[in-house]
Amino acid sequence: MRRYVLSAIVVATLALAGCSGSGSDSSQPSPAPATGNPSGMEIGGAVQQPAKDQAPTDRQEIITGQVAITADDPVAVGRQIVDEVDDLGGRVDQLTEQPGSDDQDASSSLTIRVPADSLTRTLDDLRRLGKVTSVSVTKSDVTMQSQDLDARIGALTASVTRLQALITSAANTADLIEAERALSERQGELDSLTAQKRSLSDQVALATLTIDVTATDAAQPSPGPDNFWEGVVAGWNALLSAIKGGAVVVGALIPWFGFVAVIALIGYGAYRLRRMSNRQPSPPPGPAPEREEAKTP
Repeated sequence: MRRYVLSAIVVATLALAGCSGSGSDSSQPSPAPATGNPSGMEIGGAVQQPAKDQAPTDRQEIITGQVAITADDPVAVGRQIVDEVDDLGGRVDQLTEQPGSDDQDASSSLTIRVPADSLTRTLDDLRRLGKVTSVSVTKSDVTMQSQDLDARIGALTASVTRLQALITSAANTADLIEAERALSERQGELDSLTAQKRSLSDQVALATLTIDVTATDAAQPSPGPDNFWEGVVAGWNALLSAIKGGAVVVGALIPWFGFVAVIALIGYGAYRLRRMSNRQPSPPPGPAPEREEAKTP
């Protein structure tokens, strides 16, 4: 009897252990089903796909800049710049050449338009032609302006198309005249916006550079004489310059001296005439009348 009781207790213990083991296994979370969604999130029974980033809008910029160059022959360098611009597929909007003279040094001034994507190459070419003393480049973002023009052009194009269809199907003269008037206004606005868009696209496509080429760098002072002989030459040149400047001043004052001399002569003549009129002799006095002597009775 004792053996049966012990056997029943062992069997009951094993049964309880097996139930607890299966309960603990069932409490573990079941693995999520494999899906194409890496995040494993579901909303309303449907897998939520992650939002895709929108394609970035192309940035549109207007590039302008100024470049200062010094060279031995500014006129020749200016013509070389024109050739470089032609090779890059750009154009020259303005060119001024000033040959050298005794009074001023030679210089060149250019306003060029080059493709915006060739700006770096253009600056490198300029550095090979002379000494670049200053570079200033400015970029203005016009992306929003370009998009606004595109939207307005699209809306006006659709409006023009609808008005043209309305003119074709106009039932009476009044509707036809009203549609043609509206079409004329829309077409004028469309042409204006199209011209603005064309100009903006040209400014974006071609960078504008203003280039000044001079013979010497004005920011650097000229070196002074290094020895006695150079000092003598510098002093002699300074003396000649002073004499030349003095001669110019005297030449400019000579007409004034002549004018003052004429005024002085006129005044002196008037003064002499006045004195002479004051010195005219008075008429001589006549003989004094004889007094009659009183007769005595």
